Amino acid sequence: MRLNLGCGNNKLAGWTNVDRMAACNPDQVVDLEALPWPWPDDSAEEVSLSHVLEHLGATTDAYLGIVKELYRVCRDGAKVTIVVPHPRHDNFLADPTHVRVVIPSGLELLSQARNREWIAKGFANTPLGLYLGVDFAMQEVNMLPSEPWRSRMARGEVTKPQFLDAERNLNNVVEQITMVLKAVKPAGRDRSA
Repeated sequence: MRLNLGCGNNKLAGWTNVDRMAACNPDQVVDLEALPWPWPDDSAEEVSLSHVLEHLGATTDAYLGIVKELYRVCRDGAKVTIVVPHPRHDNFLADPTHVRVVIPSGLELLSQARNREWIAKGFANTPLGLYLGVDFAMQEVNMLPSEPWRSRMARGEVTKPQFLDAERNLNNVVEQITMVLKAVKPAGRDRSA
């Protein structure tokens, strides 16, 4: 099964399109904050959350419950693609329904391999993967530059290090972030590659 969670009007052919709003005519009407989700353990081979996760889990407990449900329904090796607006872009800041910042370093907290590495090095990062019994390995991170940054990079006026420095320090440099995770099951088995 391939789940397109929070599909809205962006339905994907060959996927189970899910939304809490019946008005967008999803395949299934499901409130992703109402746990547990209606799918069996290890049933999803791929999950898409495109411009969804930043709308969910206003409280820490609600967000972590969603993370645990996502892990539960993913089979070993499931691909999870998460697309969110960059938290320092006006698209994120202007929408009052955005309740949570989602960035790569926050999702890396869900990797048990990274958790163990941080513990061994004495880092203070919260080992959420170990605490929650979930394990998602970060596979890929892509940032979509906003204009005029995109054009300036295409013309060679801005180097990648300059872009990354601007992304960390300035608003409206990156429009959205796409992160691809892989579910590692059973939790704790090192399959980060």
